[in-house]
Amino acid sequence: MDLLLQIAQVLTELFVLALGLGVLVVIALYIADRTQTRHSLRRNFPVLARFRYLFEKLGEFFRQYFFAMDREELPFNRAERSWVYRAAKGSDTTVAFGSTRDLRPTGTVLFVNCPYPTLERDAHPPEPLTIGPHARQPFVTKSFFNISGMSYGAISRPAVEALSKGAAKAGIWLNTGEGGLSPAHLEGGADIVFQIGTANYGVRDASGSLDEAKLAAVAANEQVRMFEIKLSQGAKPGKGGILPGAKVTAEIARIRAIPEGQDSISPNRNPAIDSAEDLLDMIARVRDITGKPVGFKAVIGAYGWLDELCTVIAQRGAEHAPDFITIDSADGGTGAAPASLIDYMGLPLRESLPLVADILSRHGLRERIRIIASGKLTNPGQVAWALCAGADLVVSARGFMLALGCIQALQCNKNTCPTGITTHDPRLQRGLVVHDKAERVALYAQTLMKEVETIAHSCGVAQPRLLQRKHCRQVVEDGSSKPLDELYVNVTNSR
Repeated sequence: MDLLLQIAQVLTELFVLALGLGVLVVIALYIADRTQTRHSLRRNFPVLARFRYLFEKLGEFFRQYFFAMDREELPFNRAERSWVYRAAKGSDTTVAFGSTRDLRPTGTVLFVNCPYPTLERDAHPPEPLTIGPHARQPFVTKSFFNISGMSYGAISRPAVEALSKGAAKAGIWLNTGEGGLSPAHLEGGADIVFQIGTANYGVRDASGSLDEAKLAAVAANEQVRMFEIKLSQGAKPGKGGILPGAKVTAEIARIRAIPEGQDSISPNRNPAIDSAEDLLDMIARVRDITGKPVGFKAVIGAYGWLDELCTVIAQRGAEHAPDFITIDSADGGTGAAPASLIDYMGLPLRESLPLVADILSRHGLRERIRIIASGKLTNPGQVAWALCAGADLVVSARGFMLALGCIQALQCNKNTCPTGITTHDPRLQRGLVVHDKAERVALYAQTLMKEVETIAHSCGVAQPRLLQRKHCRQVVEDGSSKPLDELYVNVTNSR
């Protein structure tokens, strides 16, 4: 009994001590808030006003998990994320009772089923697609869905390793992003598309210019199949890459050839490219050094320059054309970008993809230049729409981030990603188990492509690349729908 009394006495004393300390803390906060001059609310309502910031922060999580409807959130709603999660886990992707997708809003996409769908016995896998017929080593691929550029640095080493191994397992390619080629990219043996960013990371000399010897060394690796020159990115057109110094580790600094621990801000455009002639010269230079297909990535805003580019190609000859164009959407993603650009700059893919396809068709270059679509294409319907609208291939970055376990915490720029995907904090990276996430990456890609094939068969074609604009309709302002080949009247469906 005496022992219990002693314990009770100690607990009472600890409680009184904690209460006293709590009162002192409140008094200190009151004085600090009342005397500070930066925040009006805290000055007028000391201590109490601090709860506003707490609730504001917690509100992000409560909205996501409790209050937002399945199709309300941005950039990806719960229904979109849930499909990716289920596909990546190999879970059942069917739903019951009826769709929660509202078919009435303007812009809603609908596919046109035919009365006699393609039977399984008559279907066939995608035909091999050749990219870069004039390169010494053209790239032949069957996959129509691949991994878009995510730089090592913007995402973690375990994330890159899982993407590499998953890509190899699914038979798809992996784009390096502008951060250079790391051992993690090569880990799984997947096909690689090397992106040359505006700062030439990974293939730059001391002054930041393109180093031909380093470029040739990258091209010598058999896994590297193509080169993509980045003109601009959908989330931040007119702004170069932003990698906070906290993410510039010794290894990343070595791969990029930049100082360790310092913010890595790439130029808003490649200083060597200032015209259509410059762009074609750079493409020819890279293709000559590497012997492999070369294209460019751009978000479309102004588009007269594309007609000018096609005119210059006609003067030089089709062999001088880029082997592909990656069209990035204005609603594409990034690790960090100014809100003024991410919210307002550039055209969404729904407008820019048909536009570019039409321009290339008018100039007779649609067969020569392959079109790769990028930007918020994470689900089968979105990918099938892109193929109908004019894309030969589709790439996704955030779809594969979700497959890795991304919960849309929106902390990509803070080195605090709770799932270990966009952080270089070893404690947080520990949560990303490479072999498990690699399997999810592969399952996501395989499931998505399978369901796009299902859409294609429902439309009456044998494989997804045979989808055309007549197979897809879009809701217009009066509530009715129109086929894409009527909405985009200057179209030819030739691939």
